[in-house]
Amino acid sequence: MRVPRSMGLLVAAALTSTALVSCASPAADGDTSTGSAAEGFPVTIEHAFGETTVSEKPERVATVAWSNHEVPLALGVVPVGMSKATWGDDDGDGVLPWVEERLEELGAETPVLFDETDGIDFEAVADTDPDVILAAYSGLTQEDYDTLSQIAPVVAYPDVAWGTSYEDMIRLNSEAIGLAAEGEQLITDLQGEVADALAAYPELDGKKVLFSYIDPKDFSQIGFYTSHDTRPGFLEANGLPAPAIVAEMSADTEEFYLQVSAEEADRLSDVDIWVTYGDADGAFVEAIKADPLLSQIPAIANGQIAVLENSTPLAASANPSPLSIGWGIDEYFAVLAGALSQND
Repeated sequence: MRVPRSMGLLVAAALTSTALVSCASPAADGDTSTGSAAEGFPVTIEHAFGETTVSEKPERVATVAWSNHEVPLALGVVPVGMSKATWGDDDGDGVLPWVEERLEELGAETPVLFDETDGIDFEAVADTDPDVILAAYSGLTQEDYDTLSQIAPVVAYPDVAWGTSYEDMIRLNSEAIGLAAEGEQLITDLQGEVADALAAYPELDGKKVLFSYIDPKDFSQIGFYTSHDTRPGFLEANGLPAPAIVAEMSADTEEFYLQVSAEEADRLSDVDIWVTYGDADGAFVEAIKADPLLSQIPAIANGQIAVLENSTPLAASANPSPLSIGWGIDEYFAVLAGALSQND
């Protein structure tokens, strides 16, 4: 992941590779086969770089970039290799807690972890000998795609880099491994879970949320994620509309992150909840509330600030994914609603 996509932090870490061993589950060792390996195949998937044809049902599934591995895992398939978590990892093992829980449920060991701190480790991916590489949610470049395609068929993002909704990530990745129907059911289940969780906080209905990043050392710029990014995109899709500045500037770009000068603070007057990453001690919030420009924004002046503690699993779960939704959606909405109570 890249700054600010990595939520403002990029933690360099050593590569941890653990061999995937067989287990009682038919999903172990990346085996997705049930019945005839050719059933439902070939499938052709369109994406930003053209189209990819998967000729036979993959038996060895590799994934790169953020959270793509959660699709096969949610559907009972253990990848042979997946990206290493370098942000939000609570115990330093390179695997986020909801992924750890799912691997335990499947009785599987941790797949090979690809350290993507400095970009995709093509050699490590190739060493897992995959039949398909899932990257429906990613920021692959044309060069990345071309290189990976020499290893195995690649499912790239459909339109905008880092802009694939969790629903579309599930659709594309599940189709590529022959589990499209199961993927659609997973989407239905997750959407119901999100709706139920949100219903517990009616005060959030219709509230305009700005998902921001401000450098603690430089308050002269206000950074925010656009509607193309999955964090605000997820909120907008669930009834929390974009503030005017986000809607206006998103319409003129495909970027997932933009900045404006703090001198334009008046453009953020309609923000109801200001979401940001920060430290748990509250010093960052007090600092932006004291800033002469930032404090002109009503949401900041009123303390309607939802802080996701840096590099925690909850902060990582704000970027919704197939397994993180069930793990943390209730707590996430509680944090957003709690920001509104600051002005009660």
